[in-house]
Amino acid sequence: MAIDPAAPASERTFPDPYSIETPAGAEGWEEMYSYHNLFLEARREEDSQKTWFRNSLHFPEVSYPFDHAVIDGSFTGTGVTNTRVFALPPALGLDVRVINGYTYMSALPAPDEETQARRAEEFARRAGHYFQNWDSLYAEWETRVTDAIKSVYEIEVPELSEFEPVERVLEDRCPTQGNRLLSGYHRLLEAGDQIWTLHSEFLNLGYAAYLQFLTLCKEHFPEIGDQTVSRMVSGIDVLLFRPDDELRALARRAEELGVSEAVMASSSEEQLRSNLVDEAGRTWLAALDQAKDPWFNFSYGSGMYHSHRSWVDDLSMPLQAIGDYIGQLRAGQDLTRPLNRLQAERDQITENYRDLLDEEDLPGFDEALGLARTVFPYVENHNFYVEHWFLTGFWNKVREFSAKFVEWGFWDDVEDIFFLRRAEVEEAVYDLQMAWGAGGRPQGGFHWPAIIARRRDIYRALDAWSPPPALGPVPGEVNEPLTIMLWGITPETVDRWLDAQSGGSGSNVLTGFAGSPGVAEGRARVVMRPDELDTVLDGEILVAPVTSPSWTTVFGRIRGAVSDIGGIMCHAAIVSREYELPAVVGVGFGTSNITTGQLIRVDGNAGTVTILDDPSAPEDQEVVEAAR
Repeated sequence: MAIDPAAPASERTFPDPYSIETPAGAEGWEEMYSYHNLFLEARREEDSQKTWFRNSLHFPEVSYPFDHAVIDGSFTGTGVTNTRVFALPPALGLDVRVINGYTYMSALPAPDEETQARRAEEFARRAGHYFQNWDSLYAEWETRVTDAIKSVYEIEVPELSEFEPVERVLEDRCPTQGNRLLSGYHRLLEAGDQIWTLHSEFLNLGYAAYLQFLTLCKEHFPEIGDQTVSRMVSGIDVLLFRPDDELRALARRAEELGVSEAVMASSSEEQLRSNLVDEAGRTWLAALDQAKDPWFNFSYGSGMYHSHRSWVDDLSMPLQAIGDYIGQLRAGQDLTRPLNRLQAERDQITENYRDLLDEEDLPGFDEALGLARTVFPYVENHNFYVEHWFLTGFWNKVREFSAKFVEWGFWDDVEDIFFLRRAEVEEAVYDLQMAWGAGGRPQGGFHWPAIIARRRDIYRALDAWSPPPALGPVPGEVNEPLTIMLWGITPETVDRWLDAQSGGSGSNVLTGFAGSPGVAEGRARVVMRPDELDTVLDGEILVAPVTSPSWTTVFGRIRGAVSDIGGIMCHAAIVSREYELPAVVGVGFGTSNITTGQLIRVDGNAGTVTILDDPSAPEDQEVVEAAR
């Protein structure tokens, strides 16, 4: 849709969701998703009047049919926690839709003032209990979430043997293996549903506490920047950095044992174990095995997609990172994360602002800061427990069920199951139950292969499509704090999207959020997917739609980071600050405006990215090739 960049804001708009065309080759894509995920014609009048933002922070790629169970669960968990559990006064949940395989969301309207007042009373009682007992409740939460993880690993996929085991016939008598196949699948879906309530239980309160501190700082210091406020709660060790710490420790141990060369010569676990057969090698492998559980249950991406395998499934990325760290050790570099330096800087910044406060304002400031620092680790810790550790087990358990269907001829590849919706997998379970129970042949092998093949083609067509960042009318205002802090959606962001949509804004300077302080120059490396991370070279600047915490393994190679999506409290910004890496987040179109090899400057203080050259120029190409 063409838009006049000079038109008044009220006349500019994003594409209507009902006007979006299906990419060639993707006809029939709607069958891949449940009806509640689609823009239904009967709701056209209602849905066309709402602004829909693409949630590319969490779901940047086309969703596989089965994977959408995770998307549904995550939005359900957030919604029920906001709306029903803690009764956040001004906020309800989000409506969620899919268009051409990509996820869009729209905030439900805030309740009226009377309802907000009633909700405020409930919120004070419920959230107050959590804030007053945070440490003990969080310790209980850790037990509950690790129990939930364990429960997934313990789900049985029955053998479906020729006969029921005789002891079950003579003693237990029920249920049969067929019954257990269905109940096991139901348990898996139930675990996948409930984990998202656990996910959001402390998360939204953590954001609320941080938001309270941010608001208080803005009241006392109107000119203070969001980054400065965030640095007052930085320098706190969180679980999300532990996997990378384990890699650094393994690099040190390899040097101590004299097995570094063998480790660096290995690109897979099989090769690694064949290269390390002496006593020193076995000692190092024992350290590796100890680190793997649980810290290698760490997705290459966000964890939300089954296709982003985890370190425990594929050691290529952690092995490459260990090799990088061995090289840094040999160059005399200190691999310790700069926690002490960050804490000293944090304390100095805090003291400088405390000195500006009147005596009567200090208790309120200190209380809000103390609460923010208490709850802040959870904002990142939940990510390891749920998106990485839990989902690693969840996806692999789905694969165990799929292997049973492969055995019975439903489809050829274990990965094929992800082209089915979760309700369709249940249909396949019933088919297998009936066929096994009767001693016959299931229908699945005659039904699913053609559907899976067609959906694979549809997926490829959708993956090549460029989805707009928003749909529907331009919002009158964007002032919801979490939308700004987490997704980086502001009025300025919306204007940049509109300009890009209309073909305007040809500037070589991109503007976003000052995610992490510092300035760096280097050649850009545009990475669209986690499986492209191995292309990143030393001294480059990473440019990506969104970065995952698990990408910290390449932070030792890069000078700075740029992301299309995210605000001051997104994972990319938090991780970059903890690693003292200059970063600008939420620039909108960095991956489409910047080309691999271009010389760029990242100013993490001002929130700008400047393109310094044109890689199409011959002299620039020579520099790029030399860097290779």
